[in-house]
Amino acid sequence: MKKFFPVYVRVPVLFAIFFMAVEFCIDSGDRPAFIKYPMVSVILLLFLFVLIAMEMVLKATNNILNTLLTEEQRKQKEIEENQPFTESAFYKGIMQKLTRSRKMEEEGELMMDHDYDGIKELDNVLPPWWVYLFYACIAFAFIYLIKFHVLGHDDQKAEYEKEMAEAKIAVEEYKKTAPDLMDKEKVTLLTDGASLAAGKAIFETNCVACHRADGGGGIGPNLTDDHWILGGGIKNVFNTIMEGGRDGKGMVSWKPIIKPSDIQKVASYVLSLQGTNPKDGKAAEGDVWKDDSAPASDAAAKPADSAKVATVALK
Repeated sequence: MKKFFPVYVRVPVLFAIFFMAVEFCIDSGDRPAFIKYPMVSVILLLFLFVLIAMEMVLKATNNILNTLLTEEQRKQKEIEENQPFTESAFYKGIMQKLTRSRKMEEEGELMMDHDYDGIKELDNVLPPWWVYLFYACIAFAFIYLIKFHVLGHDDQKAEYEKEMAEAKIAVEEYKKTAPDLMDKEKVTLLTDGASLAAGKAIFETNCVACHRADGGGGIGPNLTDDHWILGGGIKNVFNTIMEGGRDGKGMVSWKPIIKPSDIQKVASYVLSLQGTNPKDGKAAEGDVWKDDSAPASDAAAKPADSAKVATVALK
């Protein structure tokens, strides 16, 4: 057997089987068990050490036994080791256990009395591998019957439909908070310093050619006053950057270049420029935009500043 399964095959195969068994039995989530749990790595290393130690002991024992063999026994052992695998004692032993076959010389003991036109049959037993497989099928059928038709567990179709429904719910929940799936209806104004700084960097890279670094306007409109062509507020600003301005003369759509989460940051930065009044700013264009979603009490308290409630939008 060692001839056909040398040590450099036996040890890796046994270790791989043990490793897969450990990973299968231990629920470690999306990370391998030997990484998530250091003790598992220790156990795997110990198992590998035991395998190597056993091989070394077996090799030493075999060497000692070889020294005790007579010359005739040594020659017989060499003959057995040089036999083809199908002629080896190991292979023959396995096949005998699987088939329980009888030798040709023993056919007389198996011959049945039944004779038809000179044709006779042998009373051979069924091969054990077939019998055990048949029993396993019966056991599987019994378990299947109890599990799915008595206890009412989900079959494959029900499991698939249930998992698909759960996945759909998970996707919808993910869409609610996924920044790069942001759209006009879900976008919110960012006010933290890190987001505004990131928005400023994107603005200075892509927008200053038309709107100037201070937002005062050039080719594009002034972004610091309270007049807007396409509406103000975070939703309108976001939508204008995402989809572009007026056909033929407005700003191009930036969604192929800037991802939605970054467009949200740019829009928030643009809105932070409201009221900065840069020097030599471009004249106002469009109409004064009012945030209709603002509380009525706030609008009544400051009627003179109602136009300033809205934040700037790109034109």
